[in-house]
Amino acid sequence: MIKSLCVYCGANFNGDPLLLKAIEDLAVTLVRQHITLVYGGGSVGVMGVLADEVLKHGGKVIGVIPQFLMDKEVGHKGITEMVITSNMHERKQRMADLSDGFVVLPGGFGTLEEFFEVLTWLQLGLHGKPIGVLNVVGYYDHLFLQMEVMVQHRFLKQNNKDLVFNEANPQVLIEKMSSFSATPDEVWFKDRNLT
Repeated sequence: MIKSLCVYCGANFNGDPLLLKAIEDLAVTLVRQHITLVYGGGSVGVMGVLADEVLKHGGKVIGVIPQFLMDKEVGHKGITEMVITSNMHERKQRMADLSDGFVVLPGGFGTLEEFFEVLTWLQLGLHGKPIGVLNVVGYYDHLFLQMEVMVQHRFLKQNNKDLVFNEANPQVLIEKMSSFSATPDEVWFKDRNLT
């Protein structure tokens, strides 16, 4: 059962009304299902919009941010709980520890880095938590095409590519993620073709 979700997303927001609608729908879905939002703690960009939407609907928001970003005054002042870490590595580990799954929204380098790290951890059997991409207006279509290229060239196994849920609708994405059931050992052995 998913009680908390870590959402990776951009510290910028391009003003796209379709992205805003997806963020609003995700926030409503989280609150209706009593799922706590765990995110990077920022007050700006997609991060800030998502946190504000969850709070507006009465949900719980936990931010995790390194001290140097708090010093730059980008930390959200109105969330339920703020965890301040000493560095980025500690931040990512803490976000993962607090969460029962991971959702990726549009973002830049940092968002992709966080996504691929927890995906690699899943592939290696270091956790058994679901990972979903909220693929708003096809933002990540080319990324999934690149994954297909990786499979074709045998640098990625199809079953590892299939570990990621790819959906445009937040409610459908959360439903599919909620049905994910795999222990870390099951993921690892499947990757080794031992089961």
